Amino acid sequence: MINAIQTIGAAISTVKDVASSSSTASAQSILGGAAAAGQSQSFADVMSSMASDVVGSLQKSEMASIQGIRGEANTREVVDAVMNAEQSLQTAIAIRDKVVSAYLEIARMPI
Repeated sequence: MINAIQTIGAAISTVKDVASSSSTASAQSILGGAAAAGQSQSFADVMSSMASDVVGSLQKSEMASIQGIRGEANTREVVDAVMNAEQSLQTAIAIRDKVVSAYLEIARMPI
């Protein structure tokens, strides 16, 4: 599961490399708050960062679960880590669904 999310991050990096020259201005206008704060990031950068955060959350949850099984962590820490990972995964799935939906809508547009 984590490897699949890491491949999404790699794919997003590839998209970033291909579209970086043409999408920088449009991404900055879309991400006006981040650009105004001095952090000019492209859409691919934001998505890659989000994927990395989700992977980190899932790995942290796995480590907490393993420590819980070994008896090195208390139940509350394990539950908190698993709930955080579940919330991150649900957010990533919702964003993926929105991106796919937007792509399909654009693909249906007449030229």
